[in-house]
Amino acid sequence: MRVNDLKTKSGVSLNKDFKLVVLSLVIVFSFALYTLKLFSMQVLEGEVYRQQSEDISSRVKTIPAQRGEIYDRNATVPMVVNTDSFAVDVIPGEIPQGKYDTVAAKLAEILDIDKKFIDSKIPDNVRKSYTAIEVKSSVPFSMISNIAENKNDLPGVSWRSKPLRSYVQTGSISHILGYVGDITREELKVMYNQGYTNTSIVGKTGIEKQYDSILQGVPGRESTTVDVRGRLLSDALTVTSPEMGKNLVLTIDSDIQTLAEKALGDRVGAAVVLKPSTGEILAMVSYPYFDSNLFSSENSSQEYAKMVNAANNPLLNRAINAAYPPASTFKVIMSAAMLAEQSMPAEKKVECTGFIRYGDRTFRCHIGVPGHGYMDLKNALAQSCNVYYWTLGRDYIGIDMIASYAQEFGLGRSLNIDLPSHSAGFIPTAQWKERRYHEKWLGGDTLSAAIGQGYTTVTPLHMANAIAMVVNEGVIYKPHLLKEIREPASGDVISEIKPEVLHQSNISQSVWRTVKDAMRHTVTNGTVQFPLKNKVVKIAGKSGTAEVAQYKNQWHSWFVAYAPYDGPVEDTIVTVVLVEALNVWEWWAPYATNIIMQGIFANQDYDQAVDSLGFRYLTRPVGRQE
Repeated sequence: MRVNDLKTKSGVSLNKDFKLVVLSLVIVFSFALYTLKLFSMQVLEGEVYRQQSEDISSRVKTIPAQRGEIYDRNATVPMVVNTDSFAVDVIPGEIPQGKYDTVAAKLAEILDIDKKFIDSKIPDNVRKSYTAIEVKSSVPFSMISNIAENKNDLPGVSWRSKPLRSYVQTGSISHILGYVGDITREELKVMYNQGYTNTSIVGKTGIEKQYDSILQGVPGRESTTVDVRGRLLSDALTVTSPEMGKNLVLTIDSDIQTLAEKALGDRVGAAVVLKPSTGEILAMVSYPYFDSNLFSSENSSQEYAKMVNAANNPLLNRAINAAYPPASTFKVIMSAAMLAEQSMPAEKKVECTGFIRYGDRTFRCHIGVPGHGYMDLKNALAQSCNVYYWTLGRDYIGIDMIASYAQEFGLGRSLNIDLPSHSAGFIPTAQWKERRYHEKWLGGDTLSAAIGQGYTTVTPLHMANAIAMVVNEGVIYKPHLLKEIREPASGDVISEIKPEVLHQSNISQSVWRTVKDAMRHTVTNGTVQFPLKNKVVKIAGKSGTAEVAQYKNQWHSWFVAYAPYDGPVEDTIVTVVLVEALNVWEWWAPYATNIIMQGIFANQDYDQAVDSLGFRYLTRPVGRQE
């Protein structure tokens, strides 16, 4: 063989060997990369991909948690509970093609609704969707049983538990409890990060709204395996049980609430019963009222519209959201201001001739000419002598001091009660009038302010707190409605609300004792001797008759009181009753006050208290709104 031929064969062999080595290296390198990628996906990034797989292959349904229940102060009388109810859902994609109308018609017949209602819930553009759509809530068990019996004819139809809020106690307590409803888009935007969803039921007003996060509970979860289109692949369920919300125990005493409600009757107005030593509200009545259960129905929007347009606005809680001139009840504050400032001695007498002149105006006392005669503080408060307090305000105290002491008593500012909304009322000043009306404060304005008229406005709760300050001799506690938070299963107390000082005055004890004596003298020797006559308990208080421009010859009727006059503060209660001027005038506030006091301290219900006081001839049947 020639040399050239050998060189050629050797070169070909070496070239082939090189290619085999390179190819082998490429294969090994590719396999190594593939192995490394598998290791990364399965081990290093396995959790990420598993989570994505679960998201694709699982359908998760929220199981609503039952809201916590609400009880009165004894934790034995339920005010709000949950009742079993169901919601019916339809998954349109699970209905065989061409069968929608038949299924919808059958379901509408069972649910006793128009098929058009179901069509509105499931329009054409979602009829291939595998997302559950709620077509009706508040469905009774009998209808659910009927659906179950016809399950073969109702593909895509399912049901679930959806507890219904049931308000055991209605009437005036509805203003305190409030009501619940479906969360709105606007609410969800604000509350989304707090765990709320588009199917959440939330408190709209009252305690239900104020403590919604405590009442809510923790929803459960139910997951099933589906394909990428949402079709069910397995009947196996993974369930996380919901946790019920916490129970609330309120400061309200159900018996006192009913007593105050009946004492006020069908008169437009409000009544408050307060425990001054703690700030606990034992009763809060506003008439007219509403039934919270109406807002749990599917027709809640229509019911709300009716309430908004109803006479005298039954949705308004007049105890905390409506402000009125305090009238002569303000004289209690004027008396304390006079004594604290030592403007004039309590024994000093001012002559009442039935009127007082200021500039070119004549201000007439309610008694008319010849007037009350010479009045000292005790008798001026008892007879509610305007001339005395006009003289005091104009000549001795002045508007700045009047405003300062009104604020000292908590008027003109928020009382921070645990409800979503409440009025601060208003206390005028000379600077305010100049800014608001560009007018100078006049002496006539001071005369009006001195007897609780003019620009001054307060809520019944403000006046209850002001009288509590007298009882506590300078201390106001934050008024509150929540007493305890409890575990729903065991009833164990999780949290107990402690008294919280809202304001503490440095007015001396001697001032408070003089004011207390004057308030007691008002009941025993003043204008309210007959309405407040009581053999069971000693009452101290002050009436008020507020002029209202829009009602000719009609007035708001006030009475603020506390009892027992000579008892320890821990056993004392404060009451405030307001009857609006739009009622037929009957000076009812002092009578209602005595009925409430009699019922509480004699442990009597409304009828027993009325009969014990001999007021039966004065009462009329306790009415309820239509």
